[in-house]
Amino acid sequence: MSEVQTENDQPDSGPDSKTTSQDSLENMAASTDPSENNNEKETSISTEKFSMDELIEEFLPHKPLKRGEIIDGKIMSINDNGLLIDIGYKSEGFIPTREMKTLVSDEDKEIKIGDEIIAFVVNPETNSGSSVLSIDRARGEQGWRVLEKAMQNDESCYGVILSANRGGAVVESEGVQGFIPLSQLVGPSRELFVNGGEPPKEGFVGMKIQFKIIELNRRRNRAIFSERVALEAERQVLKKKLLDNLKEGDVIKGRIVGVSNFGAFVDLGGADGLIHISELSWGPVKNPEDFVTVGTDMDVYVLKIDRETLKIALSLRRLTPEPWEQIQSGLEIGQKVTGTITKLANFGAFARIEPGVEGLIHISELSYDVVKHPKNVVSEGDKLELQIIRIEPDRKRLGLSIKRLSDPPEGYEEPKNDEISDDENEHDLEEAKIDAHDSDDTKVD
Repeated sequence: MSEVQTENDQPDSGPDSKTTSQDSLENMAASTDPSENNNEKETSISTEKFSMDELIEEFLPHKPLKRGEIIDGKIMSINDNGLLIDIGYKSEGFIPTREMKTLVSDEDKEIKIGDEIIAFVVNPETNSGSSVLSIDRARGEQGWRVLEKAMQNDESCYGVILSANRGGAVVESEGVQGFIPLSQLVGPSRELFVNGGEPPKEGFVGMKIQFKIIELNRRRNRAIFSERVALEAERQVLKKKLLDNLKEGDVIKGRIVGVSNFGAFVDLGGADGLIHISELSWGPVKNPEDFVTVGTDMDVYVLKIDRETLKIALSLRRLTPEPWEQIQSGLEIGQKVTGTITKLANFGAFARIEPGVEGLIHISELSYDVVKHPKNVVSEGDKLELQIIRIEPDRKRLGLSIKRLSDPPEGYEEPKNDEISDDENEHDLEEAKIDAHDSDDTKVD
C-alpha cells in the first residue's frame, strides 16, 4: 500500500525555510541580465506578431476561384508532369504540360523555381483540392498586360507582320494582334507595301517591326500601333545624344537623304541637318542636284546648332577656304582681270572674276557714253576684260570698270560724285539686301 503524503507530512516551513526560499529568489533575480529580459520580451512580441500575421493570412477567407479567371502565381516546383504553382490560396495550382506548350516552345525563356507567371483557371478545384491552370490560355491576357504596361511607360514594342490589307498591316505582338495604319508605316515596311489591295512585296509578311501603341482597348479587342511614332521617338533620342557631343565648326560624315529647291537634307546618324542652297558652293547655285546626290556619303561642316528645336544647319562650301580670302592678297587697283557678267541691275552689272568672287561694274563705269540701263551695253554670260578700280576687303567688295580699259574721248569729263551718289546709294541698298538674305540663309530652318 503506497503512502500518501498529506499536508501535515510536508517539511517544516518555519522561519528558516522561508528565509532560504527568499534568498534563492533574490539570487535568481540578481543573476538574470536585464538586457536578456528585454530581448526575450521583444522576441516574444515579434513571434507573436509573426504568428498573428500567419494566422490572419491562413484563416482570412479568400475569394473563390472561377473558371476563366486570370491569376498571378509563382512556380514552386517543376517536374515532367507540369508545374506546381503558389497562387496564394491554401491549396496550390497545377499546370499540366499540355497547358504550357507555348512556354516550352519559347527557347529564349528558361523557366525556373520562383518565376512569376500569369495563368488561366481551367478547373477551380479538383478532387485532390488543387486547381488546374493553363499558361497557354492566359498567353493572350499576359500579352495585353505587357502592352498596357508598355503604353503606360511610353515604351516601344516589337512584333511580326502577319498580313496586309488596303488600310495597312496586321501585326502580332505578345500574342495580341494589332493594326498599323498605312500612314504609320515607314521605312522598309512602307516600301514593301503595295497600294490598291494588291499583295505586298516579298519580305513584308514575317518582317519584324518596331512600334509604339497609340490605342489599346482590351474590352473591344482593339490595338492600334504606329511604326512612325516609334522611329521618330528613337531618332529624337539619337538626335539629342548627337547634339550633346556636337559643336559648331565640327566636320562630320553624313549621307544625303533628300534634295529640294532650297537645299539638301543630310542624315548624320540619327539626326537630320540641312545644307541651305547658299551653303552648297561659294559660287552661284541654281539647282542643288548639280552639287549633291541622294545616297551619297560626304563630309559636312556644322554651321549652326539650335539646341532648343534640335535643328542643325550644315555647309559644304565652308569645307574649302573662302575664295575672297585666297585671292585678295593678289588683287591690286588698276589690275586687269577677266570676268563673266552674272546679273544686271538698274545701277550696274555684277561680274564674277573667280568662283565665289564677284564685283560690281557701276552703270557709270560701263561706258564713257551715257547709259540708261546696263542691258544696253552688256548681257548676262558675257565674258569681258575688266579693270579693278576699288577694293574693300572688310566688305568683300570689288569695284570694276569696262570703260577705263580705253582712253576717254576728247573733252570727256568724269561725272561728279553727287551725280552718281543716288546710284551708289541704290547699290549699297541692294548689297545690304543681299547681305541680309545671306544672313537668313544661315539660320536653322
